[in-house]
Amino acid sequence: MKLAYYPGCSLDGSAIEYGISAKRTAELLGVELLEIEDWNCCGATSGHNTNKLLSLALPARNLALAEKTGLDVLAPCAACYNRFRNTEHVVRHDRKMQEKIAAVIEMDYAASNQTLSILELIVNKVGLEKLREKVSQPLKAMKAACYYGCLLVRPQDHTGFDDNEDPRSMDLIMQALGAESVEWSFKTECCGAALATSRPDVGYRMIYEVLRNAREAGAECLVTACPLCMMNLDMRRRGVEKAFNERLDIPVYYITELLAIACGDSPRDVGVHRHFVEAESYLASLPEKAARIEAEEAARLEAEQAKKAARAAQAKKAAADKAKKKEAPAAEAAAKAGEEKKAAPAAEAAATLAEAGDKGNKATPTQAQAVAPATAEAVDEGALQKKINAMIKAWEKSPEKVAARLIEDGERAAILAQVVSGDEKKTARLAELMITDKDKAAKAAEAFVTGELKKRQKAQES
Repeated sequence: MKLAYYPGCSLDGSAIEYGISAKRTAELLGVELLEIEDWNCCGATSGHNTNKLLSLALPARNLALAEKTGLDVLAPCAACYNRFRNTEHVVRHDRKMQEKIAAVIEMDYAASNQTLSILELIVNKVGLEKLREKVSQPLKAMKAACYYGCLLVRPQDHTGFDDNEDPRSMDLIMQALGAESVEWSFKTECCGAALATSRPDVGYRMIYEVLRNAREAGAECLVTACPLCMMNLDMRRRGVEKAFNERLDIPVYYITELLAIACGDSPRDVGVHRHFVEAESYLASLPEKAARIEAEEAARLEAEQAKKAARAAQAKKAAADKAKKKEAPAAEAAAKAGEEKKAAPAAEAAATLAEAGDKGNKATPTQAQAVAPATAEAVDEGALQKKINAMIKAWEKSPEKVAARLIEDGERAAILAQVVSGDEKKTARLAELMITDKDKAAKAAEAFVTGELKKRQKAQES
């Protein structure tokens, strides 16, 4: 696969480590990148607020240069990606604006090519299965909050590759790399962008809320695909901590850095040592932590096997006792008869019964052992899906009652019921989590409610 590559200003300047790891990611996944010749700044972040035509012409020039090569474009920077997709949308739907843009850039541009984000490239073009094949040192024991920010998935009619309220692409990538992605409610909230410079009282609060929410959700690190988000969450960390008098020791990584590391590269190979907030020690701690978790899991499985063995022994003893009770009447009858000739057949019959009991006794645990795996498999495959389907029906029939099982607060539970009603995707997700992991279901429910309340608040403010 070949793609035109647009690094943008950040990947050639303040986010060099993102550029290094993005190129390495492409190399690992078999994607050839051809940097657009004589590219210019895309105009982010304020160009579209000062001059609409200029804000479209700047990205259009880059896209027109790429269009001449016949290649789609990879723009790892979320801001560049957003401006490119916006320009493509305008050119495809506004003929007059297309002509104005062509006059400014002095090139024809028909938006025949498409811009990809790094997430879209990995999930939709390369595929998660191929990614899993490349992983050589999985990120076991990592608990990551995937932070999409406000530009990668909005507006959805321009981007369209993921859900704009509950995106999953970065989460799926992290899971393919062996990490755990936590459920949290700030995954698409704005980091404050340039407000950290122009209005630090506002910008720092937005940065703080993202970091705090991730930590409270159980995350041990943050993952992003946006240089501006990285700058705010990483470079401005100490300023935020000072402003709120609170330590927020949670490292931040680019998704491409972690992908390269999981595929065998060292953290320094992809620039992790360049971060402002120290991020190498957390990565170094993962193998020991993973070993401890595996040991605990092995101990748990051993304890379960011991319990099964104890139950099997009890069943064997019960069968033996039952066989003895069957022998007793025959032996007693033979003794009372007092006739040796009759006693011999009776004893033989009792022995036969004992042998039959022993055989039945031996068969029981063997049968139980044979049935156990099949039962477990049936639960994993059939019964589990039946439970999930039943839970989906419960949501559809009585959303308020099911919502109350996840959220004690009646008002928030009612909001959850409203959010889920009619949304098949959210219904299916909560139903699956309620069957497989109730804690995650509760966190996801809270995240949905928090997101809905934020939307309502923004609607009122506007």
